[in-house]
Amino acid sequence: MPSRKKTSMFASAFLTCVCSFVLICVVLATQHWISSEVDFSGTNSTTTVSLTYGLFSGTCDQFSSGLLVPEKNFQVAAILNNVTAKSTVTATIVILVLSLLVSLLSSGFTCTNAVSNPYQTFLGPIGVYTWNSLCGIFVLIAMILFPVNIEENGLSVELARGCFPALRTHIKSKHMYGYSYWIMLLIIFLNIASIIIIYFYDHARYSKKKEQERPIENAPKDVILF
Repeated sequence: MPSRKKTSMFASAFLTCVCSFVLICVVLATQHWISSEVDFSGTNSTTTVSLTYGLFSGTCDQFSSGLLVPEKNFQVAAILNNVTAKSTVTATIVILVLSLLVSLLSSGFTCTNAVSNPYQTFLGPIGVYTWNSLCGIFVLIAMILFPVNIEENGLSVELARGCFPALRTHIKSKHMYGYSYWIMLLIIFLNIASIIIIYFYDHARYSKKKEQERPIENAPKDVILF
């Protein structure tokens, strides 16, 4: 059975891993990644399309010449015609699904170490370091890909055109990232916290082991004489 200290440290890491797993699910499931206002020039006026969306779905409405078109729902993949933008959205989803699986593995590893002493080295702290690092890297890549898709591929503009095909020339866009996007930053911090917790345990264990393996010449003289 593991020591009380090991159980408490790995249980804490397990809690952070579970929180990370749950938050990734929230990120994938919610559509509050970004809110955009996209302006288009019309014949005699400017048309503004407001969008709020995530990786799978969103809502949009149109305001033009004092008239507001009622809000409607849309599916991102269904109305997106730009191949590059659609591919980047798909890549972001795949990366987050991978981070979800890796987070689940990390939870399993920390739970296993909290209740037992695995013989295989990779099932110990090294495995926790590996899976948490991969999860953090995947989430960071997703955080980079999404704004790149917005700025370089004009994702909001393409979705606005998909919602209202009659729109003409794009003038300007204004974006505000929502809580679904910023939660990913918290996920990265949770993975870092897991690594730090296990590092402190591993470092303390290593120091104790070295202390026990001190050569006999460093022992007290009375012990040597005895």
